[in-house]
Amino acid sequence: MLVIKDLYKSYGKFTAVNGLNLEIKKGEIFGFIGPNGAGKTTTMRIMAGLLSADSGEVYIDGVSAINDHKKLKEKIGYMPDFFGVYDNLKAIEYMEFYASIYGILGNEATKLCLDLLELVNLREKAEAYVDGLSRGMKQRLCLARSLVHNPELLILDEPASGMDPRARYEMKGILKNLKDMGKTIIVSSHILPELAEICSEIGIIQKGRMVVNGSVNDIMNGMNYAHPIKIKVMNKIEEALTVIKEMPSLGKASVNDNTITVGFNGDETELSKILQTLVINKIPVISFSQEAGNLEEVFMSITEDTKA
Repeated sequence: MLVIKDLYKSYGKFTAVNGLNLEIKKGEIFGFIGPNGAGKTTTMRIMAGLLSADSGEVYIDGVSAINDHKKLKEKIGYMPDFFGVYDNLKAIEYMEFYASIYGILGNEATKLCLDLLELVNLREKAEAYVDGLSRGMKQRLCLARSLVHNPELLILDEPASGMDPRARYEMKGILKNLKDMGKTIIVSSHILPELAEICSEIGIIQKGRMVVNGSVNDIMNGMNYAHPIKIKVMNKIEEALTVIKEMPSLGKASVNDNTITVGFNGDETELSKILQTLVINKIPVISFSQEAGNLEEVFMSITEDTKA
């Protein structure tokens, strides 16, 4: 569905996208992750045909996002991180306005727009003015707007930004429904646990380069973050870290107060050996537990490594 090859984009002396390569299959929800300034939004705007690239190739279902903007618009729906709405319009009027841009008019437009409002749980707000909607409702309205021409690929830049927990929960459900309808979705977000729940694959971008991509489980397993161990010690943090570094089943360790979090790749026998080794080395262990990994730890580890 999406192929990006050797993509470059600079603003003066600043390189926003630096040789980016990416491939996304049809029907996936792909989580696009990176710190501020990593190149996410620039890349998404190039995908949407809103920015020109310095060099490289971007193909969406065989259509060049670089050279064929007219045909590209038929393929994609784009929801930017900052968007404008027309406050003096009702929700249904707002939707029908965008439908008219694609040549959809009259009763056909009304039916389509009501169906899309139903899809994003806004059917009862069809006659409400846009300026009276909550932020979460406005974002769902903009998502409905991006669907009026039935695009195959949705590009969503921070769709849950500023939403309260209930609104984010509703957005997750909508994205899952769109996936079930066969849509391919690229979504960027800083709410990493929720991306881990809904995305079939993720990619982490840093300084304009894709540093890792794949399924959440594969990435966490590859970094020993699928089942990290948390070790709380009374003192002797440095001594404990020295012992940990000598154990082949343990990965990168981080410290917060007196708690060490370390990646682990092994079975229960190996787990018991780790605790036994710490005790033998007279490390005063207060607690020792294995937990489910999370995407935030992976993100922090990868971006810290690439900064170094």
